[in-house]
Amino acid sequence: MSSEATFDKMRAMKLYGMVQAFQTTMETGFAHNFSADELIAHLIDSEWEERYNRRLSRLVKTANFRYQTSVELVQFNQKRNLDKNQFLRLSNCDWIKKGDNVLITGPTGVGKSYLACALGHQACTLGYRVLYFNAAKLFSKLKYAKADGSYAKELKKIENQNVVIIDDFGLHPMDEQCKLMLLELLEDRYGHASIIITSQFSVSNWHDLIASSTIADAICDRVVHNSQKIELDGDSMRKRPSNHSG
Repeated sequence: MSSEATFDKMRAMKLYGMVQAFQTTMETGFAHNFSADELIAHLIDSEWEERYNRRLSRLVKTANFRYQTSVELVQFNQKRNLDKNQFLRLSNCDWIKKGDNVLITGPTGVGKSYLACALGHQACTLGYRVLYFNAAKLFSKLKYAKADGSYAKELKKIENQNVVIIDDFGLHPMDEQCKLMLLELLEDRYGHASIIITSQFSVSNWHDLIASSTIADAICDRVVHNSQKIELDGDSMRKRPSNHSG
């Protein structure tokens, strides 16, 4: 069988990483440097890496992050009360396995959204499904879904994610409908799927922020109980154009 016929069959089986690796070894003559088992291992490794990169690209695209970043790009030399050891522990994503949440609070411009996206990207690299939402846009989207009958479908899509990022929570007032939708979203995820929430308001103020006592109790109980907190401080990093947002 000719090499081209082999390549065609590999493509038909969607073994694209293997095709590329095999072509390269044949064209460069490196195939003669491998034993049979080494060549097979090389081709399988190449196929695995190709599939991993395709899946990662798909997960990151679907997540729709506000910032395209990673934990490696996060800066720890800024004075903003970011505990490097805590953040790096979070980057192993064990909190996702436990269904825990991450709450990132602090004044505007200190990198809350950036850190949330970095953790979300790290989750994607480990194969977790992630969705990013701006809080106000999320509630608007769910309200439209209520109106056109697709609400259950939207909630199911959110429920199927391992991690949901809700950015800028509390920046805009929530009416009773939004509060109830948030409670439903949290109820669906409680104890088995994770949420990252960023807010300019400290967690201790969230109860007053929600205002409705009964709903506030239920929301805070579900999101704060099993959470890890990053409480940032300091001046806005946006005032320093030479520095990265992270």
